[in-house]
Amino acid sequence: MVPTFSGRIQSRLFALGVVGLLWTLVITPALTVFGPSIRDLYRATLFSWLAALLLGLFVWEPIYHGLMQFRWEKDWPTLFLAVESITEGLLVWFVRVAIGPDAPASAFLVHFYSTWLIVFLTLEGPMRVIFIRWRFRGGRII
Repeated sequence: MVPTFSGRIQSRLFALGVVGLLWTLVITPALTVFGPSIRDLYRATLFSWLAALLLGLFVWEPIYHGLMQFRWEKDWPTLFLAVESITEGLLVWFVRVAIGPDAPASAFLVHFYSTWLIVFLTLEGPMRVIFIRWRFRGGRII
């Protein structure tokens, strides 16, 4: 599948907006082992989730789409996704430190990368089953 720009946006919205949010709501109580209260952790994890969603839609997707235009296949190899997670994680971290609620870095790392892994696995597996024509339509859901 060669994703179109609108397909990438729709896939990110669904995967991070639905699966990522559900995972954030589930994992946040487990992060209390890092110290803060559950209320503070929910504020921090939901802020990080929203920052990742908005930065992904308005910053990263246009950049990734532009970079893909230089590739012969116009596709984004799986190895690039791993590198992409590092840059996205760093940007979300800096935004959270600058304007977001305070929480330990360890809680952020566990939340962000477990969410990233769940979303990645969703895109690589269940999305192809739930939305049968998804990969044939350039990643578009609608």
